[in-house]
Amino acid sequence: MPTPVISPREADVLALLGEHLSNAEIAARLFISVRTVESHTSSLLRKLALPDRRALSRRAVELARAERPRPAPALPAPLTAFVGRERERAALAVLLADHRQVTAVGPGGVGKTRLALAVAAEAAGGFADGVWLVDLAPVAGPDRVAAAVAAVLGVGEQPGQGLDEAVCAALSERRALLVLDNCEQVREGVAPFLERLLAACPEVRVLATSRARLLVPFERVFPVPPLSRDGGGSSEAVALFVERATAAAGVVPDPALRDGIAAVCERLDGMALAIELAAARWPTLGLDGLRAGLSDQLRILAGGPRADDRHRSVRAVLDWSHELLEPADRALLRRVSAFVLPFTAGAAVAVAGFAPLDAGAVADGLGRLAEQSLLTAVPSAHGTRYRALETIRQYGAERLDGAGESARARGRHLDWCLSGADGLARATDEERQLREGGWQAGFDALAEELRTALAWAAERPERRPDARRLALGLAGLAFDRHLLGEAQQRLEQAAALADDSPSDRSPIHGSPADAADALREAARVAGCRRLGDDMYRLHRAAAAAALDAGDPAGAARDLAAAATVAHRFSSTFARLPAAAEVTALLARARELSDGSPAASAALALAEAAVLADAYGSVQGSPDNTAQETVGYAERAVELGRRAGDPVAESAALDALSGAHSWAGEPFAAAGAARRRVELLAPAPRSPGTAHEQVDALAMAAATAIGVGELDRARRWGRQLAEHPLTAEVGHHATSWLLVADAFAGQEEDVLAGGARFLRAWEQGGRPRSFSLGPAAAAVAMVHGLRGDDGARASWLAVVGRAGTEEEHRHGYGAVFDATVLLHRGEAGAALERVSPAPEEVWKWVSWVWLHWYTAVRVEASVLSGHPEARERLAGARATVAGNPVAGAQLDRAQALLDGDPARVRATAAAFAAAGCRYQSARSLRLAEAAGDGGEGGNGSGGEDGNGGEGGRAPGRRLSGW
Repeated sequence: MPTPVISPREADVLALLGEHLSNAEIAARLFISVRTVESHTSSLLRKLALPDRRALSRRAVELARAERPRPAPALPAPLTAFVGRERERAALAVLLADHRQVTAVGPGGVGKTRLALAVAAEAAGGFADGVWLVDLAPVAGPDRVAAAVAAVLGVGEQPGQGLDEAVCAALSERRALLVLDNCEQVREGVAPFLERLLAACPEVRVLATSRARLLVPFERVFPVPPLSRDGGGSSEAVALFVERATAAAGVVPDPALRDGIAAVCERLDGMALAIELAAARWPTLGLDGLRAGLSDQLRILAGGPRADDRHRSVRAVLDWSHELLEPADRALLRRVSAFVLPFTAGAAVAVAGFAPLDAGAVADGLGRLAEQSLLTAVPSAHGTRYRALETIRQYGAERLDGAGESARARGRHLDWCLSGADGLARATDEERQLREGGWQAGFDALAEELRTALAWAAERPERRPDARRLALGLAGLAFDRHLLGEAQQRLEQAAALADDSPSDRSPIHGSPADAADALREAARVAGCRRLGDDMYRLHRAAAAAALDAGDPAGAARDLAAAATVAHRFSSTFARLPAAAEVTALLARARELSDGSPAASAALALAEAAVLADAYGSVQGSPDNTAQETVGYAERAVELGRRAGDPVAESAALDALSGAHSWAGEPFAAAGAARRRVELLAPAPRSPGTAHEQVDALAMAAATAIGVGELDRARRWGRQLAEHPLTAEVGHHATSWLLVADAFAGQEEDVLAGGARFLRAWEQGGRPRSFSLGPAAAAVAMVHGLRGDDGARASWLAVVGRAGTEEEHRHGYGAVFDATVLLHRGEAGAALERVSPAPEEVWKWVSWVWLHWYTAVRVEASVLSGHPEARERLAGARATVAGNPVAGAQLDRAQALLDGDPARVRATAAAFAAAGCRYQSARSLRLAEAAGDGGEGGNGSGGEDGNGGEGGRAPGRRLSGW
């Protein structure tokens, strides 16, 4: 059967049908009439032999998926041609196809990286989810391996996970190839990282390069030999020399000289880097000059076992190249080895510009070193940068140590790093917003230098104060860059450096008080990461440091904070501390308290958490009465206000909001949550305020949904979705916005937001949370209302993994499922879904879902003709009083019960005023059906699937949406 011919305009219409747009929206997007859209749609149905519009939408999605280009390999474009190595390329490709982790092993300069990149580029077609190069040469230590991989993949930190886990989660169902280059210096970090990665990601393969084996049981080693010299003048080694010499001189070397070139390559043992460096000298030295220089060097370096000759051939060429340099250029080469990343001329002046080099000599010298292939000039958006191959950089570092200049050059590098960190930190919020990409790029270009300088300074007592300052600066920058794990790590490092400082305890050197401050800030960052165990540990460590500093009141606050964390964030602990331990912390905090406003506020909050279980913790006692809990929380709020601490007051308001919810006072709960948002809005940016703001926005959006304030819920939900702290966790960021949009009938927003939610949830490792289940269920509801049972089933499967079964069965799931069933005219089934009275499922409905559950249960009772419908309706009035959506739903149920279509129709305006488009449209449909004797009638009738929207063709947009 011939393939149908689809016109370009029909293809445009088909693509927009795949986005679930209406004819009117497609017409507006393509600047054509609705009638023309209808004509194209009919033509598509005929040409593709499809039954309906929903099938067209599905076909559009399938076509888009099939035509989606494979991810381009994330590999650098080679600056020079790859020469030879046909046998090695084929053998390494076969090994990579047969094994999940292959290590290309060989000495520095043999050509491991170029070979690995060539093989990876050829294999890219077999990896649907991409090929990625991770250069580990600049990585400061073994603990940064996962961070380096995450940065290349674009994977951010996930709440409650380390970067290792985040990377594994992101790649768990991906078919991808990772090329890990220069593993030798961080083997201790690479090996355990690969064990976790390959165990968690069955479709991922890793091609590593290293000077030494990784020594893991699943490793397959591929020894990379030198370039072949077989064939003399026609060998691979000579071909490489000729290609590079031609590029340097602009003229192909005389073919008659090939045998002489072969002799040079033989002396260099076929080492690729040595051959390239020698070829770079061809224009100035020619064959005779190369022979003479290499002969001298090899003679000097002669001796020793033959096994070391390959290493020595590279050193020979480097020594020889070094000796050919002017003394000033030699000094420059060794001094710029302090840099681990590409650097600018200005940076080189700052680090290397001391006698005998001035600024001009540095700038001129960089050009000469680049001409000699000892540095590579790399163009960038911010000017030319210079870099040395890792082998050359390490050679320069050896020379730097040998010249006795290491302390001075690395000290200047440290000072340059401190200045750069200060400059990034001084950028105002407005400047960062105006050049967000520029600020981030500035940090990324400097970060590894900061880490290297910090590691060097931390090992030298005389520079430890600078190390502490840099650790604190790097912590702040990492937090602003959303590298929360590193921010916490650097704060803990700063605390250790303060604690280890000299005994004079001067402000410059740090003190236990400084250590306590750093540990408190680290605990706040751990809160942003949703790591309860770390928060608890760090608050206790801060208390110990405070006592060391002679600050018992500070220690009291820290111990009270640890006790609060154990209850407020109990769901984020891997291992909860024993109840007796937490109670003992609270008792000790009372002993140490000085009665100051700050200490009193911290104690009051801990008492509300531990004694009254104001946060409804995992380990909380069921014996606390709601009103007793409200009293504890109100006291904590008042003391937090007196202390003038917005974060403490917000935390107490969070306790009060939870207590009101448990007491069945959703409006009071929403009011307390709203006060948190207002209180924190003007607070300065910091880890403590950021953590509290995100929590406050989530709780404000959720509790606003609970009382039918959909416009407010959507506003706060959007603020949460746009908050910088949620940039890497789109599933958490959009969860309450999806619920609010679904209730409001914002179909397009739910479909688009659902896609973002799903991508982020999958990339985050499919976590489970109290807010993720409702979000997925909300998207499922919208698909159910659209009649797309396939999509609804897919999203309900997500619900099963993102939330808990009990919450879905008794709480939000009952509300969403009953809404779909009512929409389809299945009132009896809807009533069965919400059959328990609210008090029977109080645990699952009291917080957000009480009003929604109550209202939908009444409507299902009326439409199914339940004998207690009137009684249920009357009893529900007091429960939902003040909720504009639930109140309108009860008014509509009353009108249906009374058989009054006009009053049913009148509720459409009330729903519209409450921002609930779907229910407004439903009122009009129900009024029409009731007026025709369809739905409702005198209350004895019911929905039978024909009188409501149940007969509507699946996948169509709902009227009013």
